[in-house]
Amino acid sequence: MAIKIDYSLCTKCKTCYTRCPEDVFEWREDKTPVVTYPYECWFCGSCYIDCPEGAITMHHPLFMRFVPEPYEYKNKRIIEREY
Repeated sequence: MAIKIDYSLCTKCKTCYTRCPEDVFEWREDKTPVVTYPYECWFCGSCYIDCPEGAITMHHPLFMRFVPEPYEYKNKRIIEREY
């Protein structure tokens, strides 16, 4: 599972439940958040970033890297071909 809730840190503030755009969380009758649809998660980070207690951890299933545009290749042909 990609999203985990540390219930020892969770204060049941409902932030994760209200912030998630994909409704990955369910709010149970005992007022605890539960990850019910983990495969619907887009890894936007809303729950992780907005959690005031830091009770949510996210593990991306694949290595995701955010790299700025490599300027050394900007406006240059990457593959040279002979015609």
